[in-house]
Amino acid sequence: MTQIARYIFRIALAAFLACLVGLTGTIWVTQALRELDLITAKGQTLLIFLFVTGLSLPTLVVVIAPVALFIAVIYALNRLNGDSELIVMSAAGMRPRAILRPFLTLAVAVSALVGFVTIVVMPASFQELRDVITRVRGDFIANVVKEGQFTQLDSGITFHFRERGPGGTLLGLFIQDRREPGRTKVYLAERGNAIDVDGASYLALENGSVHQQQKDSRDASILTFARYTIDLAAFAPPDAETVYKPRERSTSQLLFPDAGESYFKAQKGRFRAELHDRLSSWLYPLALAFIAFAALGDPRTTRQGRGVAMAGAVLAVVALRIAGFAATSTAARSAGAVVAVYAVPLLAIALSALIIFQGPAVRALNARIAAAVRGRASGRRPAAG
Repeated sequence: MTQIARYIFRIALAAFLACLVGLTGTIWVTQALRELDLITAKGQTLLIFLFVTGLSLPTLVVVIAPVALFIAVIYALNRLNGDSELIVMSAAGMRPRAILRPFLTLAVAVSALVGFVTIVVMPASFQELRDVITRVRGDFIANVVKEGQFTQLDSGITFHFRERGPGGTLLGLFIQDRREPGRTKVYLAERGNAIDVDGASYLALENGSVHQQQKDSRDASILTFARYTIDLAAFAPPDAETVYKPRERSTSQLLFPDAGESYFKAQKGRFRAELHDRLSSWLYPLALAFIAFAALGDPRTTRQGRGVAMAGAVLAVVALRIAGFAATSTAARSAGAVVAVYAVPLLAIALSALIIFQGPAVRALNARIAAAVRGRASGRRPAAG
């Protein structure tokens, strides 16, 4: 890489890292604020909160990195043109491919990053996130029961507590147990705490009583206690087999799925679309870099506006992403649409490369077409007088 290429590469790289870190950090904070109920309402630790919100970072990087690259290329080209460096380079005989090379090097590196994260890291993060959320939701005290509400479970248990005290202590407990046919148990206690013993969860009640009554009988037995322990496993719903969605499965599982799995049989299209969306994701950073360079890579004087070219590049990127989403959605319904998943970014790269390397010829052709149209229009005008 020449000294000029290294100079251009450093400008683009610095802009890319600034955009990537800034945008990722901003969006991550907004996402993290939505998960604050893990601490405030669900009683989870700060470590769990940071872990859960951190699992969204791979997804943010995949979405933001191509956009950050697009912004970086536009910024670098505008800076070079604003300082008249593009004009000097062009006057010195530098061809478009020489100026494009450092941007292409950065785009290839970003494409490799996006491809690796999409194919390897992101599915693992989705799967881990599902496992963590499942464990959090399995926490009966933190998620099932609500302060001041009577919660009825399918197992035949009604749970209520007045308020949550310091350290997660439950105050004013009422538990009605109707799991055993013909018998009703009611637990009343001043306070209770969830405890773990050998990996099992229990609810330790303090200063209360147990009321038992047989069906069709007015007699009831009352047992007072200073401390009473209840197994929380009886309160939680039975464990169900976790079925991972296509985006939560590794790429190897999408390539070689279990053909006998009922979920796969019902969602073959989603499996196919997810697989090819991952395999084509690395093409989009290249496409966005080519679009930006095709729009702003030509040297222009300060009197020549670049706003229209920049707006055109933005519209082209928006159209590209819409076409990409449409192709992926169509691939979920039809196997033949898989070609479009790859064709959309490849076509954007090909058209942009045509404009970059054959720009003068394309502009000359457009000028000839415009002149011919104007000539025909003037030839059809009626003679005066």
